[in-house]
Amino acid sequence: MSLWRWILLLVAVAALAAFGWHWVAADPGYVLVRLRGWRVQTTVVAAVVILFVAWAALVAAWRLLRWPFGALSRRHRRLSRKRLGDGLIALMEGRHGDAERDLNRASRLGALRGPALLASAEAASRRGEHGRGLEILAEASQAAPQAARVLRARMLRRDGKAGEAVALLAPDADKAALPPGGWRELALSALVVGDMRRALASLDPLQKSGALGARGYAMLEARVLAAAINAAADGAALNTLWSQLPKTQRRATAAVDAYARRAAGFGLMLPAMDELESALRREWSPELVEAYGVLAGGDLAARLGRAEGWLSDHPNDAVLLLAAGRICVRSRLWGKARQYLERSLALEPASGAWEALGDTHAGQGDATQAQRCYRNALTMARGEIVQPESSDTAGVIDTRAIVIEERDEHGVPRLRG
Repeated sequence: MSLWRWILLLVAVAALAAFGWHWVAADPGYVLVRLRGWRVQTTVVAAVVILFVAWAALVAAWRLLRWPFGALSRRHRRLSRKRLGDGLIALMEGRHGDAERDLNRASRLGALRGPALLASAEAASRRGEHGRGLEILAEASQAAPQAARVLRARMLRRDGKAGEAVALLAPDADKAALPPGGWRELALSALVVGDMRRALASLDPLQKSGALGARGYAMLEARVLAAAINAAADGAALNTLWSQLPKTQRRATAAVDAYARRAAGFGLMLPAMDELESALRREWSPELVEAYGVLAGGDLAARLGRAEGWLSDHPNDAVLLLAAGRICVRSRLWGKARQYLERSLALEPASGAWEALGDTHAGQGDATQAQRCYRNALTMARGEIVQPESSDTAGVIDTRAIVIEERDEHGVPRLRG
């Protein structure tokens, strides 16, 4: 409020006060109280002042009487909040017995009862006392029914009762009344029991809520889509499912990878390769490049041509070199296969590359080198360090990094690494 408005307000109040005082002074009136011969008479203004003072005295006396009880109540609230904090810290530190004790004490305060009992149930569940956890959840459901239902479903799933978890959450899911945590638990439980319809239906509400974050949702989506695709009984069921998925889900890397591998397993190589190639044109993905090289069958010559075309843009991509080498192995192009695989190993050693190189040497009739490559593949798969071969061994692999020379539109050489 501006200064001028304050001034006008003060002037108005002063004018009203002056008018009121003049009005009262002209005829102050009186108040007469008579009780059992006792008689009191005063003006109206004095009576109002006396009543106000009496009311203020009563309020002060009431607060003074309540102060000891208020102090106890404040101490109780302070201790309950401290116990809640201590219990949550104990839960995170794995001291589940201490956590359950502190949280149960904190639940005596009404405002903390819901969250304290929920955390206490979680502590009991982590101790392996699932029955005790469910009993505590029954109490918590009175203060926080929806959260208690979600946590009960999680505990049932952990206890190997995913079917009961789905049955618990299904009614709210059918009414689209689940919170984000409920949709997540429904998706995970439905995956366990093989209810792919419910698992897929849980993805859209979760994505719209944004509760999991981009990374968390992408991981769950990949898991659900891969499971649903791998559950397809035949090629017709697979294509029906694929056509029903939203476009955004069909473009997910995990979905394309799972579809291509499953379709190839049913002998549907053309749609499998089409999906992989379309996805790689949209966005380069090492996972899809690996699938492109792993899948057997189809037009190997055409696939090798596309892989070599991609090498012009990604000359030092170890995964792409491995994929090209695998396609050459299937095409029995041993020289090319060895060249690509050795380059892949030079850039990024991997057990798959050693195995494919072993197949190459076996195809060329070099059993000794094939055995060494297979041994290196097993060594890397176990997470151990591959021992270098002796320098006098024939066919030693050149593991020096390779840089491909390219030229720009003016013919000037340039290096890409």
